[in-house]
Amino acid sequence: MRLFAAVLPPATALAELAGEVNKVRALPGADRLRWTGRAGWHFTLAFYGEVAEELLPELSRRLERAAHRHHPFELRLSGGGRFARAVVWVGAEGDPEAMRRLADSAAAGARRAGVPMDEHRSYAPHLTIARNRTHMTLSPFVDALAEFEGSPWTVGELSLVRSNLPVSGVEGEQPRYETVGAWPLGA
Repeated sequence: MRLFAAVLPPATALAELAGEVNKVRALPGADRLRWTGRAGWHFTLAFYGEVAEELLPELSRRLERAAHRHHPFELRLSGGGRFARAVVWVGAEGDPEAMRRLADSAAAGARRAGVPMDEHRSYAPHLTIARNRTHMTLSPFVDALAEFEGSPWTVGELSLVRSNLPVSGVEGEQPRYETVGAWPLGA
């Protein structure tokens, strides 16, 4: 199964973001981007890829331990950015260092559970809202997000999420995500 560790923003934060994304989607050229659906808005902490079913119990134990070692922290959706010409994202403010440490623990726990992990990269908190299917510039969309600042919320749990990739072949179909485990921080 295809898995990743994540921080899932609360419904109130997602509703604020939806209002902002609706404005950005009204910009010229927005129809040329592939927009991520609200159900897919999350902060990936560690991507595991395909994980064998037999590793799930140990991975869950390791993530539970990781969650217990970290205290809840404040975060808010804020601003935006891009990765080259490929992705438009919304950032995070509050305690991004706490989120980086949680991401490091989620990656380390997976390695200890026997999940093969790619080369470790420095964690940059971001929530993907659109992907570029063309070679158009993303600057207008990033600029439109510059002043966005959502309400603060407390990150209180670490989630393990399964990604079910589209199989219909229908253009624009989004992956489906299901939470297969969640552990409170600092419990």
